Amino acid sequence: MDKEIDVRGLACPQPVIRTREALKEITEGTITVLVDNLESKENVRRFAVSQGCEVVVSEKEGIFCIEITKPPGEGGERARLEAVRAGGDVVCITTDRFGTGSKELGKVLMKAFLNTLWDYRPRPTKLLFINAGVMLTTGGSEVLETLELLEREGVEIFSCGTCLGYYGIKEKLKVGKVTNMYEIVDALLSGGRVINI
Repeated sequence: MDKEIDVRGLACPQPVIRTREALKEITEGTITVLVDNLESKENVRRFAVSQGCEVVVSEKEGIFCIEITKPPGEGGERARLEAVRAGGDVVCITTDRFGTGSKELGKVLMKAFLNTLWDYRPRPTKLLFINAGVMLTTGGSEVLETLELLEREGVEIFSCGTCLGYYGIKEKLKVGKVTNMYEIVDALLSGGRVINI
């Protein structure tokens, strides 16, 4: 079964949600998703790959055409959920400092926290940076080196795209990937323990 969905102009996380709904409606076949910005293109592509689908992306006059082929059988979602649930912890970082009170002390404590996280075993599987937390993954952050080490060791690092846009620092992202609210909710609800900072 082939099907086309047009999600141009829709805000995050609607393109991913609509894609997910369309994939649920078919047992196998190809759906084509039309998006009009790079962030939506990457979010939809990454989601489809996580579901075990084959993805081909083309672009014409600023419109991205994402062809997603779902293989026969139960597909990737069940296997993906089982793999995620078998995984480790998720750390959700919503600020650029640790704790309340002194800003200076909070920044020192955040640096110490991330350095200790690097030394600790087992490490979390994902670090989610939300709201002012995205400041830590962008240029000028004092913890970039530690985050790069964590990423090299297999810790997935995600920064909220809406938050990066709000602070006007999307182009300054230095480590990890841009994510959306669908992926954030999925990581929080499908993983092991969630630690909120």
